[in-house]
Amino acid sequence: MLRLTQPPGLADFERRIMPHLDAAYSLARFLVRNDQDAEDVVQEACLRAFRFYESFRGENSRAWFLKIVRNTSFTALQRARSHEADVVFDEELHSAETAQIDVGGQLDRDLDRQIVRAAIEELPAEFREVITLRELEDCSYKEIADIANIPLGTVMSRLARARRQLYLILSKNYPDKTK
Repeated sequence: MLRLTQPPGLADFERRIMPHLDAAYSLARFLVRNDQDAEDVVQEACLRAFRFYESFRGENSRAWFLKIVRNTSFTALQRARSHEADVVFDEELHSAETAQIDVGGQLDRDLDRQIVRAAIEELPAEFREVITLRELEDCSYKEIADIANIPLGTVMSRLARARRQLYLILSKNYPDKTK
């Protein structure tokens, strides 16, 4: 009789990493700006995390996993940019009539959340990253520094600049919401 057994460490991996899937998706979604690509990034990040789980030394599992998600997101963005030149224009696929802008997806039905998420989308990647980790995922400054591999001071200055740009975007596009 053939018995299937779990790979060593799977239960520990699931216990320590799986609770952070929502945070991983949120970060990936804001970095790659697409629901489907974010799902792919999180899946790939999970595989990478499991593959290298033996190297995890028991520090902050959330920060460790989100760092993998961040790196996987940026790798996916680089891959997508390299393939953009290979895309042939198709009138039916690329016309303005058929283009759909995903402002917040099904998770963001509330109008205020959609407005804020849309404004976050307008930020440069390094600002989207820190604002998502701090304000949406409630990461500490130290966790953000670990995840993004940047000094703590850079985290603080990027957050300040991101919040300022976010305020400017919201006040320009939705002046009645910022009063």
